[in-house]
Amino acid sequence: MEDLKTSEEKSLDVKEENDVKEEDKKDDKKKFRSGYVALIGLPNVGKSTLLNQLLGYKVAIATPKPQTTRFQIRGVLTGEDFQIIFVDTPGIHDAKDLFNKLMVEHALKAIEEVDSIVFIVDVSNRNPRAEEKIIEILRRANKPTILALNKIDLIKKGELLPIIDFFSHIFPFKAIVPISALERDGLDELLKEIVETLPEGPMYYDPETITDQPQRLLAAEIIREKIFMLTRQEVPYSTTVVVEEFEEDPEKDLIRIQATVYVEKDSQKGIIIGKGGQMLKKIGTLAREELEFLFGKKVHLEIWVKVLKGWRKEEKLLRRVGFPLV
Repeated sequence: MEDLKTSEEKSLDVKEENDVKEEDKKDDKKKFRSGYVALIGLPNVGKSTLLNQLLGYKVAIATPKPQTTRFQIRGVLTGEDFQIIFVDTPGIHDAKDLFNKLMVEHALKAIEEVDSIVFIVDVSNRNPRAEEKIIEILRRANKPTILALNKIDLIKKGELLPIIDFFSHIFPFKAIVPISALERDGLDELLKEIVETLPEGPMYYDPETITDQPQRLLAAEIIREKIFMLTRQEVPYSTTVVVEEFEEDPEKDLIRIQATVYVEKDSQKGIIIGKGGQMLKKIGTLAREELEFLFGKKVHLEIWVKVLKGWRKEEKLLRRVGFPLV
């Protein structure tokens, strides 16, 4: 016959059971989530702006012109119980030439390699046919996907609900989050939803890391951004920047940068240099001021402009200017 437990023993058993439950709760709280998240969408929907706003630091250039981002850029956001490695990608579009096809391939490759995806749509400038092509890519990828409806500050509230209804019926998004990346509206909710798509995992980067981009690459991108901002038509798209020298002088708290701007035509070189060198001076001044802000040091910047005919059309020339081939 089983021994009967005293009331004191029973109460001890209950206490131990409660302690185990409390430990389980603590373990749940301690779970650390981490992973790679691709930011994808059509050109000019605000992917780079969103990345910079989530990080609170500029790691990707952003301009009002489409196809500014040319390759994968990683930004790292670390919280108390998560680490997200964001991969900002070039806009997915119907590419005709080699250079643009490579840009799109970089975006598609990112989708294959990440844990989850944020599909960003500009609600103020819809392109349903192109959006549905991306939806087909998402179906094939079969990754947890969040839809971020960006630029909600540019439309009327009544216009938003039909857009949410449309997307909710064509793809099983984990969440649909209206946001304004520029105004930081809805970003807390978006971040919460992103973390929930991540698996349990380790901390891949030191908590202080914001990007794995080399500083010389960031410098080249900042110079290219200023060219995008200050020049028109085909000029910014025919331009690439290579930082030839990046030297830090700790004693003077100074960084010396020498960069070459490559263009495809002599006429483009003339536009970037400008009358009496004024355009190049303006590009250099704006780039230097921003680099000093980002690096927290004085920057001595020299920029040269050279013609490299057809650099966007030949693989050997793309390699020469440092464009990463897939």
